[in-house]
Amino acid sequence: MKAIPKPRPDGIVRFGKRKAKRDDRNLLFATLLKVPPVLPAEYDFDVVHHGIPTPMFGNDQYGDCVIAGRAHQTLRFEKAEQNKLIAIGDNDVLHEYFGETGGTDSGLVVLDSLKEWRKRGWLAAKRRYKIKAFAQIDQGKRSEVKRAVFMDIGVGLGFTLPDAALTQFYAGKPWAVVGGKAGQPNPRNGHYVYVPGYTRSGPVCVTWGRKQQMSWAFLVKYCDEAYAIIDAIDTAKKMRGLDAGKLDAFLAGLRKAKLAAKRATARAGGGRG
Repeated sequence: MKAIPKPRPDGIVRFGKRKAKRDDRNLLFATLLKVPPVLPAEYDFDVVHHGIPTPMFGNDQYGDCVIAGRAHQTLRFEKAEQNKLIAIGDNDVLHEYFGETGGTDSGLVVLDSLKEWRKRGWLAAKRRYKIKAFAQIDQGKRSEVKRAVFMDIGVGLGFTLPDAALTQFYAGKPWAVVGGKAGQPNPRNGHYVYVPGYTRSGPVCVTWGRKQQMSWAFLVKYCDEAYAIIDAIDTAKKMRGLDAGKLDAFLAGLRKAKLAAKRATARAGGGRG
């Protein structure tokens, strides 16, 4: 990509999550879980680790919410692992976003972007960061969401938001389910957020430059994809809560399948005459 395109005019907030892609081969978060820990009634990574900012990362001008969510998660990954805030800037986010879209402000498919993050990583604060794996969460199971958040893995959520969510956001109110047309999922409002916390009321995400509370009912009604994103099983919480052997076996299976596919392609190409 040669240059970041000029933003569309009149930016306040932008959407940018394309229609959810399904893949039955996805790793399921539930299969990695060990004996359930005692979960606190409320937990927020940002309360435990003070001073973490919530930048807009260009999501008021571009539909880069998928990469903005990645940036918010990377800030927290590295705060936990390096014990410092790394300097991720808007240009880091926008260069990755337009690199993945091919230079157009078209939004991203969450699953495709997660695979890029795992395979290739992304350049942020002058260093390339990769994740170890991602695992699909059943967003209808509150315990799965809470366990991922409490283990400091964090959760990436994709939504088809209702128009009412914007009204609530602008008014500084939590996202909650409402009736009528404004409460119906709007396919034009595809949005992705990162979740570092939860309260008794529901998850707390980072989006559009600030923290946003939502209800558990809102999550169930409007979320159409949810992922636990794992950079490494390298903390006491993760080691107690996740089965590293199962994760490594799954990743080894992916590598084996990829190698087999590559060999099959090579044999097919060699047999042409």
